[in-house]
This record gives sequence, structure tokens and C-alpha cells, in this order.
Amino acid sequence: MSKIGLVVEYDVKTGRMDEFVELISGHGRKTLEMEDGCVAFEVMVPTEGDGKVFLYECYKDAAAFEEHNKSLLLAATREQYEDMLEGRKITISDVISQ
Repeated sequence: MSKIGLVVEYDVKTGRMDEFVELISGHGRKTLEMEDGCVAFEVMVPTEGDGKVFLYECYKDAAAFEEHNKSLLLAATREQYEDMLEGRKITISDVISQ
């Protein structure tokens, strides 16, 4: 079984960046603490400051990723940030290098 990686691109509404980054960073910390199958969770803010935030997440296998998708933590976080966003794009990949 290969690891599952994903990159999430968020378009954050004007004036909501600090609030969103605080929320999603806390979500990342909690995910790493609570989900053994999560092996990486990085929050990235481009230096150009164009209202985007990127996440890189990595899960040990498809089952761990599925567990994450069904988590109450993820559902609660999505509900909290819904009105902070203009859009979101998720790219899911098999991780082929270590």
C-alpha cells in the first residue's frame, strides 16, 4: 500500500486570513495528535500574499486517509471555515517517493 498525499488550495476571503490560518493550523496539530495514520500536515502561506493558503497532508495508506475524511474533527473544522473561503481545490495523489 502506498501513502496518500494531498494538496489543498484555499482561496481565503479578504480580511479573514489570520483567522483562517489560526483555525487550519490548529486543525493540523489536532489531526497529527489524534490520527496515527496522518504522517504529515503542513500549512503554507505564499510569500506573495495573494489570499491563498496551501496544505500538504500525508497519510500512511488509503484506510488512514478514509478515516480522516470521516472524522468529526474534519467535519467541525469545515463547518467553521465555510464562510471564510471563496473556494477550495483538493488534489489527491499516491506518494511514490520517500
